Amino acid sequence: MSETVTMLDRSRFGYDFITAPFLSEGQDEYYLRNQQLQRPLSSYRHLRADEVAALEENLNSSTCWEDVLVTDPFDPSLIRNSEFYGLIRLGRMEKRIISFHDFGIPVGISNSRLVSCDIGDGCAILDCAYLSHYIISNTVILYRIGEMQTTNHAKFGSGILKEGESEEVRITMDIMNEAGGRTVRPFNGMLPSDAFLWGTYRDDQDLMRRFEQLTEQTVDPKRGYYGFVGEQSVIKSCDTIKDVWIGPGSYIKGANKLKNLMLRSTLAEPVQIGEGVELVNGIIGSGSRIFYGCKAIRFIMGDNCNLKYGARLIHSFLGDNSTVSCCELLSNLIFGGHEQHHNNSFLIASLIKGQSNMAAGANIGSNHNSRGNDGEMVAGRGFWPALSSTLKYDCKFASYVLITKGNYPNELNIPLPFSLLSSDAKEGRRVLMPAYWWMYNLYALERNSYKYRKRDKRKAIRQHIETDYLAPDTVNEIFDGCDLLCRWVAENYTRAHASSLGETDLIAQGRRLLVSKPHEVLSLHVFAWGLENSNEPVEILKPVEAYQAYQEMLRYYAVKTISAYCHDHQISISAFQEAHSCSLQPWLNVGGQLVPESRVEQLKQDLKRRVIDSWDEVHEYYEQWFSSYELDKARHAMATLHKVLGCDTLNEGQWQKAVEEVSTIRITIESQVFKTKEKDFNNRFRESTYRNLAERDAVLGCLDDNPFIQESRQITEQVLAQIRSVLFV
Repeated sequence: MSETVTMLDRSRFGYDFITAPFLSEGQDEYYLRNQQLQRPLSSYRHLRADEVAALEENLNSSTCWEDVLVTDPFDPSLIRNSEFYGLIRLGRMEKRIISFHDFGIPVGISNSRLVSCDIGDGCAILDCAYLSHYIISNTVILYRIGEMQTTNHAKFGSGILKEGESEEVRITMDIMNEAGGRTVRPFNGMLPSDAFLWGTYRDDQDLMRRFEQLTEQTVDPKRGYYGFVGEQSVIKSCDTIKDVWIGPGSYIKGANKLKNLMLRSTLAEPVQIGEGVELVNGIIGSGSRIFYGCKAIRFIMGDNCNLKYGARLIHSFLGDNSTVSCCELLSNLIFGGHEQHHNNSFLIASLIKGQSNMAAGANIGSNHNSRGNDGEMVAGRGFWPALSSTLKYDCKFASYVLITKGNYPNELNIPLPFSLLSSDAKEGRRVLMPAYWWMYNLYALERNSYKYRKRDKRKAIRQHIETDYLAPDTVNEIFDGCDLLCRWVAENYTRAHASSLGETDLIAQGRRLLVSKPHEVLSLHVFAWGLENSNEPVEILKPVEAYQAYQEMLRYYAVKTISAYCHDHQISISAFQEAHSCSLQPWLNVGGQLVPESRVEQLKQDLKRRVIDSWDEVHEYYEQWFSSYELDKARHAMATLHKVLGCDTLNEGQWQKAVEEVSTIRITIESQVFKTKEKDFNNRFRESTYRNLAERDAVLGCLDDNPFIQESRQITEQVLAQIRSVLFV
């Protein structure tokens, strides 16, 4: 049983309109409730006759004052004009003011109706028309609430069934596909990694059944679980709260309707819900905030997320550290670090693997190729569709693909990372520039990693996230991209010269041209078929420069990663090579956490063999993956360097040469970061809105004081110090 669930008993009501039994027949009337008492049962006592008289004098009523238990100290004058039904247990109640910021009200109960509730110490309950079947912890404010109750079949956002319920009432989420082919069952504590595994391996029926079984185990199917409000929570001016578990420190103000929810709030990372919000069938991670008219149905929000300004979140999982405003999201699985801020954009039926940004007017998901709404899109990390870009499903994009403004009328499969995709309306074809980010937008690329690190305010990290743009997932994509560039160059060279290069291996042909004869490729028009579902090929821009850029990225990643590991573990390069076998194996992005595919396969097998018997144990595997990640990544980096240099074992001369090359690359990165930002400051049109440079600097700050530029310099110093300090032997 989850530690966040509290069970209570059937209440005994005196009025006909509330006489329906809360628990099933045969269940002990008090046992379940007493199991989860907030204090020893012996600390409660019955009311004295003078206290009953004082309560009635203050216009309070109860059908049975014997069912109202109190704790000393108890001041009956603090309870006024209120009604009590069923078993009521009150904590300490003495004269004092409880406040939240500038809002303060006296401890006590006034103008309220309570049905079978436990109230903690020092609580203030004022103008609550109907408060039923809730445990209220200590120092809680409940103010002006229309209806706040828990039904006997409350599930608090989980996709399980209570005793006697039919399958039709089960809550599920149709992630990644509107048609429901990737449906998952939400549960308290669910991570993007869980949803990814569940939504992806649909062909493995044994695995699907195990996921369903593990989810059923997360919550006791017995009826009769009460709602809960954690300590130091504030709930005021709300209409309807029904079947909601509210963690400690929560702040809820002006919500229209909250139903069947789990608020994973903590005192360190409180959940906040604001005006006009309507939330149904969801789980909200710690530190998350929902404000200003948002609507969410069948959803999970990760930790430290923001949903604001009328955003709609439906059948979607929004990963940690994401911010969504105004727009619509339907049937998505989105890993951590997603940004979508504009009223006229929407995202439907997608798997977005994190650190993504949706611009205004982006239309992602409205056009389907089939006759049903079963199209999908998969995009790697750093996906960025620009203003007013429209895609037709199905589509797949590698990591860090930037899509320029335009209409893309056909399905796309873009496997080259760090690319710029544009639409040539005049020629009626799409144009792709591989490695664009590295060649022309290093400032944005470096800043992406910087900003996602800075925006991660989570105090308790449940989902591990890789924010570095060069990591095993993107590096493997670069290798695949280099092979594709080589193939396309060889094909187009052969076609242009109406002759064969004399080699059967097209990739080897293209690599020889790109490395040994780049001047012959510079004048070559390179086209690629198979990237778009049309008769027109996609034009590939700057293949020579892109190939060279990819090779620089591979060297930079490899040397930096190996050096960092050897520096931290005080070992030499040769010792690392001798101690670890290194190979370029496939990696997966599992909820934002990068892991070798072999480890995922092992997890799947252990699940099916019942070595794993709970979701908590699955999450322990994720932690084991993370503890091995540094070494796994270093081994991958060494294998990367071996492949780039064309060797099986690195020698000292090769290492020293690579160190010097990477030193130059890092200095170039810092230089480009500064020069890119400097262009903004030297733009004379930008200066036109300011009276003088002093006003500009007062508004924008000084270039040298820019925190990102300062951090870039610090990273350069750190990288150079590490790679130069690590010994080969």
